[in-house]
Amino acid sequence: MRIAVDAMGGDFAPDAIVEGVVMATKELPSDVTIVLVGRQRVIEDLLQKYKYAGSGVEIVHAEDVVEMGEHPTRALSQKPNSSIGVGFKLLRDKAVDVFCSAGNTGAMHVGALFSIKAIEGVMRPAIAGFVPQLSGGFAVMVDIGANADCKPEMLLQFGEIGSIYAQYTFGIDQPRVALLNIGEEEQKGSLLAQAAYQLLKNSPKINFVGNMEGGDLFRDKADVIVTDGFTGNILFKMGESVYELNRDLGLKHEFTDKTNYESVGGSPIVGVNGNVIIAHGISSPLAIKNMISLAKRQVESDAYTKIAQALS
Repeated sequence: MRIAVDAMGGDFAPDAIVEGVVMATKELPSDVTIVLVGRQRVIEDLLQKYKYAGSGVEIVHAEDVVEMGEHPTRALSQKPNSSIGVGFKLLRDKAVDVFCSAGNTGAMHVGALFSIKAIEGVMRPAIAGFVPQLSGGFAVMVDIGANADCKPEMLLQFGEIGSIYAQYTFGIDQPRVALLNIGEEEQKGSLLAQAAYQLLKNSPKINFVGNMEGGDLFRDKADVIVTDGFTGNILFKMGESVYELNRDLGLKHEFTDKTNYESVGGSPIVGVNGNVIIAHGISSPLAIKNMISLAKRQVESDAYTKIAQALS
């Protein structure tokens, strides 16, 4: 397995990225290689700084960097030799099995659409987030930011591809799919939510369990939580704030530790022809290490192929 990581993407890149990669190599099996994409001399110096002397890391040189504030489409077209551009070329050419970055989220999303492209039949690829549950596992929330405005048919598809992802990545048989709404009753919510409810209810492809309110986010009511990217992004980031709030108040609990963004480390783009993981721009070395662990699990699950087969 070959896991490509953008060494130059993120607020604390390249130091935090390379340090996280070195941390990850201590836990990865010998058949996994991490391919660091970025400025070779800089990466070599950092590998030396963090005393890496193994053989599980390769470097692919990329001179340019897509900065966090750059326009995604313009940056990718003007900087084909950026670490994100080169990373997607490696993924497109199947030289790596997955590409991960804590860099410009828009550029990662656009790069995925232009390089490996959406799976045939997918209206809009989405970003999936992992919501910790009191039972100990995680629920998959789709979408958490890629599609602020959605049609009912898109929410139906989020439920379908999210269900396949949860089934193969987490080994959940018949994942429970819920629609995020302002009440549990069928007739509640916006026109979008009401129309999506009927589509989800009548889909033979999923195990739909009805509406779910925001207050039940962590209470194991569903394995897949369906919502538009606008609502999902707000709620997901609110959930992540639980860790920081507790930390600031001097409180600590095993569950709230899981709401820390570092605990999973990244979010996959689902609905594209390949494995793409997006990490927080503020990613720490620990977050990068855990992102790599997620990437390995996603490659092993082959979820994107299962989604393609289901939609063919």
